[in-house]
Amino acid sequence: MRELDAAKSAVATFNRLGKSLDDLRAHLDLAEEMKDEGEEKEVASGLEKLQSEISELEIRTLLSSPHDDADAILTVHAGAGGTEACDWADMLLRMYLRWAERKGFKAEVVDILDGDGAGIRRATVMVSGLFAHGLLKAEMGVHRLVRISPFDANARRHTSFASTEVLPDIAEEIEIEIRDADLKVDTYRASGAGGQHVNKTESAIRITHMPTGTIVACQKERSQIKNRETAMKILKSKLYDLEQEKQRATLDKHYDERNQIAWGHQIRSYVFMPYQLVKDLRTDHETSQIEDVMDGAIDPFIKAYLDWKTTGKDANLPAQ
Repeated sequence: MRELDAAKSAVATFNRLGKSLDDLRAHLDLAEEMKDEGEEKEVASGLEKLQSEISELEIRTLLSSPHDDADAILTVHAGAGGTEACDWADMLLRMYLRWAERKGFKAEVVDILDGDGAGIRRATVMVSGLFAHGLLKAEMGVHRLVRISPFDANARRHTSFASTEVLPDIAEEIEIEIRDADLKVDTYRASGAGGQHVNKTESAIRITHMPTGTIVACQKERSQIKNRETAMKILKSKLYDLEQEKQRATLDKHYDERNQIAWGHQIRSYVFMPYQLVKDLRTDHETSQIEDVMDGAIDPFIKAYLDWKTTGKDANLPAQ
C-alpha cells in the first residue's frame, strides 16, 4: 500500500506540474499579446515556483534503493569536545526538526540525553513522511563545525564534531527473532521540562541487546508499555542494519558508506568564522547562506548527494 501511495503521488504530481506549465505558457502568450509587464512578472514568479516543485520531483526519481520510501530513525551524537560538541549536536537536531517541518513531515523526539552544561549528548528522532529515509540518508556521517565558541571567555575559534545516524523504520516488515533472555531492560525517570507525571514515575525505558551490545531508549510517552514498544521498534531496525553490515562485509563491497562514519571522516563542514560557508566534502556543493541551512534548508545538499550517488563515481562532482 505504501508503494502504491508513492506511485499515485508521483503520477499525480507529474500531471499537476504539466498542467501548471501549460497554464503558465498560455498566461505568458496572453501577457505578451497585451504587452502587460505586470502579468509577465507574475508568470516569472509562477515559473520560479514551478521550477522548485520540478526539482522536488526530480529528487524522487533518484530514490530507488530498498527502503527509500520508509520513515526514518535519525540519531544525533555529540563528538569529543564537551559542552561545545553538545551544543553543536543540539544545533544539528534543530536543523533536522526544522527541515522536517518544512517538508510537512512528522518528527518526534523519542529519546534525548542532555549535555552537562548545554546542548545534548544524544537524541533520537522518528521522522514520518514519504521518502523520509531516502532523503535523510544523505545526512549520515560526521558533521564538522568551526566557529568562535560562545563558551570560551577568550573568544577563540573552536572545531567541534557531531555524527548523524539514519536507519529506515522497517520494524513491521522484517522478521528478527529477539529472545527475552538476550535483553536487559532498565527503567528510569524521564528527563525534560517536568510536569505532574513525567519526572515522578519510571516510565522511560532503556533496552540493551546483550549479544550485540546494542542499546536503545525511549522516554517520549507517559506509558512505560508504549515506550517499550517504540524502543523495541528501534532495536529491530538497528539489528537489521547490523545484519546488513555483516552481509556487506562478506561481499567485500568496494564502497561501504558506513565505514566513513568515523571521527576524522566528516561529510560536511559548517564554517561560521572567519567566513561563512557550508560545504559538502563528498559532492563539493556549497553555500554561504549558513543561517538558511541551519534553519532546515538542506534540500540542495540532499539532491547533490543523490546525484553523486547515482553517477556511481567515487570522485567529487563539480559544485552545483
